[in-house]
Amino acid sequence: MGVARLTRAQTQERTRAAVLVAARAEFAERGYRDVKVDAIAERAELTRGAVYSNFPGKRALYLAVLADLVERTPPPPGARPGRTLEEALGALARTWVTPVPDGIGRALPPELAGEVADVLGALAGVNAVLLGLATEALAGVRWDGPIHTRRVRLAELVLALLHGARQLDSLPGGAGAPGAYDVVSACERLAGLVMDDWWAPAEPAVEAREDDREWVTPEGLVDLVRGRGIEPGDGVGAVLGDGVVAVLGVRRWDAVERVARCGVPVTIALVTDTPTEVLPLVRAVVGELCAAVRVAFPETAWPEVRLVCDPGGRLATAAGFAETGDTTEAAALLSGGRVVATAEGTGAVTAVLGVRSLSREG
Repeated sequence: MGVARLTRAQTQERTRAAVLVAARAEFAERGYRDVKVDAIAERAELTRGAVYSNFPGKRALYLAVLADLVERTPPPPGARPGRTLEEALGALARTWVTPVPDGIGRALPPELAGEVADVLGALAGVNAVLLGLATEALAGVRWDGPIHTRRVRLAELVLALLHGARQLDSLPGGAGAPGAYDVVSACERLAGLVMDDWWAPAEPAVEAREDDREWVTPEGLVDLVRGRGIEPGDGVGAVLGDGVVAVLGVRRWDAVERVARCGVPVTIALVTDTPTEVLPLVRAVVGELCAAVRVAFPETAWPEVRLVCDPGGRLATAAGFAETGDTTEAAALLSGGRVVATAEGTGAVTAVLGVRSLSREG
């Protein structure tokens, strides 16, 4: 009986995996600056063209290695969710500072961080919102009127402490880095900090269009918040036929909070003009924070929003937006397994929810 031949997709996946293994070893041994793509190709026993057919350059390779590493790293032994906010923030910090024998470290090389600084800034805002939502849920924060008390500024402080400690630890000899115990203790103490932190949703600047067509959920979607694929029956809300699908480009990621607090099940598709570089960075940065939240916070406190990297635009296309990029902000309202309204522009989610309200009033 002959050996079954690999399909083109299987061959490409095998090549990609070999490149990632070789690239991780090269980056661990030589550092980002001194690695050459030719050396990665030689180590993987592939041609230079085979590497470039899967990755546009060294930067994309490093980010893909980092994303793969984050997704494959298991939780620290003995880690368990906190019962109180103090315990949860301590557990989050403990997960963050636990050494991982990856060889390349978690802090981005300075030259690479400078090249993607604008995206890192946007992702810092996304992570602060996600951690803020988890913090609010565990602390039992309740909304009161149109101006909402929140914990996003507290989350920003926690993340600033964690990232700062990591950057210092990445210096030669860890010069000036605080000890892991001090970092964990400081995050625990921040749980009791009361800040003047409020949020008021902006009014939509666009109008929604009524629609009526069948919704078909694309296969292979992965929710970064829960770290798993989205399957029928797992209570994902919008992707199952009820709620909102929001499509946000990298220059509109400041809308994540507005979308996440819309009051209905929502799935956010993150899109960009440069998916081979930006989306692996999202998987690494947001994926690491979400993995730490899953370890440190009980599942009942995880953010209810679903976050999906959409490199091929499949989720965006299913929602009715075939052409997307860095400046996209769009939303589709789903009800009963059908798309019933869409909107594009600032406040798109609020706009489509207005259609639902009007239809109920009618």
